[in-house]
Amino acid sequence: MAFARSPKAKPVKRAPSGSRKRATASSKPRATRARALPTGPLGSEEGLASFHAALADDEPWYPAMLEVIGRWAVAEEMVDRTRWVYLIAGEAFDWLRLAQRLIESAGKLIPKDEAERLLLFGVMPEGADDDEFARALGVEKHRAHLNFQYGVIVEEALLLTAENALNKAGALSGSNGALADVEAYERVYGRPYEELIGMYGAEIEAPAGERMSLSEWQAFTYWCSKYRFRMGEPARVASDTRKALALLSTMESSRARLGGLSLNGAKRIVVKS
Repeated sequence: MAFARSPKAKPVKRAPSGSRKRATASSKPRATRARALPTGPLGSEEGLASFHAALADDEPWYPAMLEVIGRWAVAEEMVDRTRWVYLIAGEAFDWLRLAQRLIESAGKLIPKDEAERLLLFGVMPEGADDDEFARALGVEKHRAHLNFQYGVIVEEALLLTAENALNKAGALSGSNGALADVEAYERVYGRPYEELIGMYGAEIEAPAGERMSLSEWQAFTYWCSKYRFRMGEPARVASDTRKALALLSTMESSRARLGGLSLNGAKRIVVKS
């Protein structure tokens, strides 16, 4: 995996908006001048500079961003006291976290609606497709992306499925008053949450605190996924995974519907739901 740990990154200025035309996903690169991009891995500052330069040349922002993501070699970084983690447990690539970093650095050079649809709903700009995404990331990063999808996203959906079932069962679930989101762990993994978090802390030699950051929580979820596949009965593992994928399919349909609206319109639907 072409990632390296960056302990501290210098603050990077946003790309100036000036009077330049904003880049759009649908605009075509200018035929008058082809910018020759160097190859090889990019550090944080190099990656941001390359992305900003592409936007300054009026290149379509989404392909330009994917090109930088495909060459990005920093697994995590600290920026203005914020820890940005892109590679979970050394195996699972959270590409939308990196996309957020790049988009925020570009400021007003990226259309707000397109950025919101991508970051909030996972909806790619019009004209983009999964093949383009896979080619840009390359084999290793795309495999790490799938690790994140199945090891974090699907696992979260499985826990939500169990939580929903416990909430519907109510007193009949036999949970003795335990919160459904906590009880869901025992239903899915056969062990209570406290025991699982203790096992995880012992394995990574860093006891988990009562409060975890997003990346720490994702790392724990990824560990739970591997534990389920390692310890569960194959038929049960397959069945649970299908349940999670079914829930995600339903959520994807709703997300795509919301992604076609403005952010304010989406908020109105969410509030009414």
